[in-house]
Amino acid sequence: MDYKTIGLGTIITTILTIVLSIIFFPLFLLSPVIGGFFAAYLSEGYEDYDEMDKIDGAVLGGISGLIGGSVIGILYFMGFGVIGAIIGAASDEIGTMVSIVLITGLVVFKFLGIIGGIIGVILKE
Repeated sequence: MDYKTIGLGTIITTILTIVLSIIFFPLFLLSPVIGGFFAAYLSEGYEDYDEMDKIDGAVLGGISGLIGGSVIGILYFMGFGVIGAIIGAASDEIGTMVSIVLITGLVVFKFLGIIGGIIGVILKE
């Protein structure tokens, strides 16, 4: 695993999610795709071989999106950002809301990261 590029993809996902959700709320869905793209595109490959295929890009992008989604979920549930305000106003049971939104967000960010990782490998070739 190339942990440096996964970390870079996570940082890109987190920062872009915050910035894009402030600028225009639906744009934040682009951030895991971009983070997964950079995680796969900048990766040098694995220790055993130098070539990357689409599955490797999907793994790197998915891990990047999953970790980035976790960080964003923690930040938003600590009261940072637009999502926390919208969800807090719409829900009266905090435990149910946290679990539903966090699980949904992680799944969405993971799959968008996978798409970005596959795009990164395709453009790298």
